[in-house]
Amino acid sequence: MDDRWILLDGAMGTMLQEAGMPPGAHPEVFGYGHPETVKEIHKKYLYAGSRILYTNTFGANPGKLENTGLSTETAVLAAIEAAREAIKEFRQETETAESVPIRVALDVGPIGELLEPLGILRFEEAYEMYRQVVAAGEKGGADLIVIETFTDLYDAKAALLAAKENTALPVWVTMSYEENGRTFTGTRVESMALVLTGLGADAIGFNCSLGPEEILPLARRLGEWTHLPLIIKPNAGLPDPSTGRYDLPPEDFGRQMKAFLSLPVMALGGCCGTNPSYIRALGESLREGTESGPAGKVLSLRTGVCSASCVKEFGGVRVIGERLNPTGKKRFSQALLEQDLEYISRVALEEEEAGADILDVNVGVPGADEVILMRETVKALQGIVSAPLQIDSSNPRALEAGLRAYHGRAIINSVNADGEKLDTILPLAKKYGAAVIGLCMDESGIPKTAEDRLKKAAYILEKALSYGLKKEDLIIDCLALTVSAQQDQALETLKAMTLVREQLGLSCTLGVSNISFGLPERNLINESFLTQAMYCGLDFPIINPNHGGMMDAVRAFRVISGEDKDSSDFIARYSGSSSRPVSEHSPAASGDMDIETAILKGLKEETKAIALSLLESMSEMDLINRRLIPALDAVGLQYEKQILFLPQLINAANAACGAFDLIKERIAKKGGESLNKGSIVLATVRGDIHDIGKNIVKVILENYGYRIVDLGRDVPAERVVEAVTEQKVGLVGLSALMTTTLPSMAETIRAVKEAAPECKIWVGGAVLTKDFAMEMGADYYARDARASVDIAREVLGRAEKEMEAK
Repeated sequence: MDDRWILLDGAMGTMLQEAGMPPGAHPEVFGYGHPETVKEIHKKYLYAGSRILYTNTFGANPGKLENTGLSTETAVLAAIEAAREAIKEFRQETETAESVPIRVALDVGPIGELLEPLGILRFEEAYEMYRQVVAAGEKGGADLIVIETFTDLYDAKAALLAAKENTALPVWVTMSYEENGRTFTGTRVESMALVLTGLGADAIGFNCSLGPEEILPLARRLGEWTHLPLIIKPNAGLPDPSTGRYDLPPEDFGRQMKAFLSLPVMALGGCCGTNPSYIRALGESLREGTESGPAGKVLSLRTGVCSASCVKEFGGVRVIGERLNPTGKKRFSQALLEQDLEYISRVALEEEEAGADILDVNVGVPGADEVILMRETVKALQGIVSAPLQIDSSNPRALEAGLRAYHGRAIINSVNADGEKLDTILPLAKKYGAAVIGLCMDESGIPKTAEDRLKKAAYILEKALSYGLKKEDLIIDCLALTVSAQQDQALETLKAMTLVREQLGLSCTLGVSNISFGLPERNLINESFLTQAMYCGLDFPIINPNHGGMMDAVRAFRVISGEDKDSSDFIARYSGSSSRPVSEHSPAASGDMDIETAILKGLKEETKAIALSLLESMSEMDLINRRLIPALDAVGLQYEKQILFLPQLINAANAACGAFDLIKERIAKKGGESLNKGSIVLATVRGDIHDIGKNIVKVILENYGYRIVDLGRDVPAERVVEAVTEQKVGLVGLSALMTTTLPSMAETIRAVKEAAPECKIWVGGAVLTKDFAMEMGADYYARDARASVDIAREVLGRAEKEMEAK
């Protein structure tokens, strides 16, 4: 251990395999039966210099231990004991004093299923599984918790909250990224930083997927968005699927890791492909780097709010859309009471497309359960829009429901200067890492003067800081009052914002349209007041972005203030075009939407309604082949170009499903043949319990009209053969995520080829390459879920053509 960094350990799974664990065996089950083996692996890392040991509990959650006969608590306690025994023996053998800290980290890996809205696993179900793991870890005497190898930010949030709410242990979180700077589910580095920092992680960083050189630029980005120390645990380069070995030697690994010392790193180690020789080389290299260079410093911090896939940095004007609010909106209130989430989502889409940076979400309508409605609305919106959300309610329980359901970093709207309300809302903001809007008023009402509003803002700031919020987490609303009744108050509001900005250094927000109630031509007043307010310090105008004049004023201000560098956004928006966003008085603008757009936007009911209309003039098969399939192809193309990411791909497939379901019903009623372009068997091979990729492939293929026989995960070769022969299936898809289960994949390919020579097989998984897929005997290799569609078309195309002919 150095006074600047801590040396972590390396891989566990490959070390277990080298020590005799059979391919495909469950590491936690094997470790429970062979505690001496686990202990000796830990000791090897200690002798290599590791001073934090990750327990053999990566897959010790109830989901992955199901049907193994081993409980989570038993697995965790045994794994911690093995690490403790290794430390005890190491100290005795080396006479290492107790004063030299060696810590045991409870290793918590993902459950392996997609959470809502991408999948079917509920957040609270995931939370409970993680709670069992971390509670057992604290009971067993772990010194800290490491949540690692997560690709879904919402999944990581469930694990982190479970750890923070049920243990007193420090918690580290590392996620796994692709070379494009996104996780498998599309999470941005900046979103990871904002959410995990806000939720109270003690350190964050990266592990797995990439080697040191690929992770370095991501770590630099991460350091710009968090004040937390960084953890770096890369792979030993890239794996060779035929051998399972990685291409980066220990000395090169150590040399490349030295570059991280320029960043605020706290802990460094290795992931897949590394072993004690890598950790030894890493320690030597880091010590050389420490001697020759200055310590890494925290980079200049940036902040903002975000969804998993979209970040809105604070600084400049950020428009908050006001339309997701039932006040004065009969149709929206009706949609809330009927839980018409499709309509609500459509309004949100219109706001986002009109230019809103953040969407205010208020579901407070009489007669509805606001807590449930807030949770379900936030969940639904995240499947449709990427803009960050502002959770708006006076009900603390509804606020928490929305914050808990949200994947990103939100704003809470709002809290006034009443001490009791501050003591209720500010702890929620701290717990969930949210920014918060403070109103310059208390139980006595709104102060008349700008100076008195400044005092209210100062009081809210003092309370916010006392609860651990940062200054940049607070946004002040100086309150716009209608000029038709209190004309002098408009200038007081503008003056108050100037004082708040200059004397407190805080950002400001306003519900701009409040200024014009009761007057004709309200837009004229709103636009003029908005422009004046932005020059007085308004950063977060709450407006209707579908009123073109308001957005025109914002875009013009961004040019004049210098925020829109070189006027590039303004020119792109207005050159050669006079188009304006639709007005809020045209809520049925989506009624003109075509089915391709509805699918692209993930609107299932809209897609179904348009399909029903189209079926009045075209046949079911024409609708499928001329409209639905091309629409899915267009989405797939954008996915391949990384214009869209996994959430949008799945949402589009689910939207198309609405139309396919309608078509199936109509065909059945006519007494026609079932809609089936061919049957496909899918399975994750024996020994591999990861099936996220397979599940995504299933969703996509089903919505292209194929019948899927899903055999699940950890499937032996003979079961695949049985399904192929019994159901006379001509195409099989096999998935494997771990190099250790590639022999099972090869075995399954051989077995299927022997039993059904005409059956075609494609394979996929993070550890595979096209060359090795062919080497194993597969007919095709799919780099992603979208590629599986092309394979199915080629193999089962004859059946498709026969159906088209009918």
